[in-house]
Amino acid sequence: MGLSDIHTLETALKYLAEVIQYRLDSYFNEHGQPQQPMPNPPEQWLTTQSPLAWFIHKYKLDYAAQLTLLIALAPHLQPDFFDRTIVSQLPQAGDYPQIGGWRGKSYRGFLPTGETVLFILGSSQVSNTPAELIHERLLLQQIFNEEHPFARNRVLYLEPPPEGEPMMSGKLVMTQDYISLFTQGHFSRPRFSLDFPAQRITTEMEWEDLVLNAQTLQQIRDLEGWITHGSTILYEWGMKRKLKLGYRVLFHGPPGTGKTLTASLLGKHTGKDVYKVDLSMVVSKFIGETEKNLANLFARAESKDWILFFDEADALFGKRTNVRDAHDKYANQEVSYLLQRVENYDGLVILSSNFKSNIDEAFLRRFQSLIQFPMPNPKQRLQLWKMAFPSQVKLTSEVDLAEFSSTYELSGSDIMNVVQHCCLQALQGGNAVIDREGLIKAIKREFSKSGKISKG
Repeated sequence: MGLSDIHTLETALKYLAEVIQYRLDSYFNEHGQPQQPMPNPPEQWLTTQSPLAWFIHKYKLDYAAQLTLLIALAPHLQPDFFDRTIVSQLPQAGDYPQIGGWRGKSYRGFLPTGETVLFILGSSQVSNTPAELIHERLLLQQIFNEEHPFARNRVLYLEPPPEGEPMMSGKLVMTQDYISLFTQGHFSRPRFSLDFPAQRITTEMEWEDLVLNAQTLQQIRDLEGWITHGSTILYEWGMKRKLKLGYRVLFHGPPGTGKTLTASLLGKHTGKDVYKVDLSMVVSKFIGETEKNLANLFARAESKDWILFFDEADALFGKRTNVRDAHDKYANQEVSYLLQRVENYDGLVILSSNFKSNIDEAFLRRFQSLIQFPMPNPKQRLQLWKMAFPSQVKLTSEVDLAEFSSTYELSGSDIMNVVQHCCLQALQGGNAVIDREGLIKAIKREFSKSGKISKG
């Protein structure tokens, strides 16, 4: 993180400390008037390019929301912040329920609660009537409503207090994703787990390594254009109220034709993380568990600009069945829930399937794009063969790649498997030469793996 970002955070904390001091003076001053005027926000701290300023501008956070954000972030920047700014300034020892706060097990410093937020944001007018104070309190609590950007984007929340205790006594918690964003300049990458059953995928390959027909390539370029310019259309051009957020696309075609590579390249060249969802960990035979797993996945990915890639999506996005028993009923409910979550996701969702016909029509109707990845034709296979061999390998004179391209119907992935096997055989033989016989054996081996019949 750059020094300008550190300066922004330092300035923000200094301003928060001044607001807290003003609030303490006004509340505990026996004359009911603070000794200093209400501090004004420093102009420069929201004019920087820091993630904190970016977030405040993006969601148009008001004064109260800005301070709440700082209150939640402060302990992660200066662990003794509240002990210095609140506890040390209290007129005498004792409990102050109106200020709230709690102390953790490992960390013994003062940590804020919802009551802490309400106290800092509260009015300094001692003449307010009880009705006015209640009205102010209820208005300020709206910061924690489900419709607020804090809740919608899983930025911060109040941890539910023990049953029977006031809601605002709950601990104020900022999620790790946004702690990382505001302190390190980027979202933290989730670890593969039951709570987030997806793995980040990357590639060292480039667009030039992807061999597809012109129509498919143009559709992919159009998709890349949406990733790059979608936010401009939605927000700067005012189309958010007319269009659904996010983008949904189906990649369909035989295995090994470039669907996963395309997803990886889209992320690589647009600066987005791509997460491949492990459907074996999402789909559960227990009623309600699949929806729960999906909810965790989408909630973590929301507002992160991540690309979610569902490979072999038929298992989860397949056609709904006629209801014959309770199992069918709940299976159809899972599909309906998934349809809703995919539609509401604000990023790119890519579904991959071997057959378009396997996907439920309810999903297809809501896709912005359906992109076919056909098997390569002989000309494309020749290009793939030529690109596949490393420069260290020599092919004998009887190897005719044009013949192999026209004779054997292989996908790009199949060809790479054949080349890998031949390279290993050549190294085991003590040289870097590949002959025709070795290639044919490797091709037949590849066909036998998939149950296909070789023409050669």
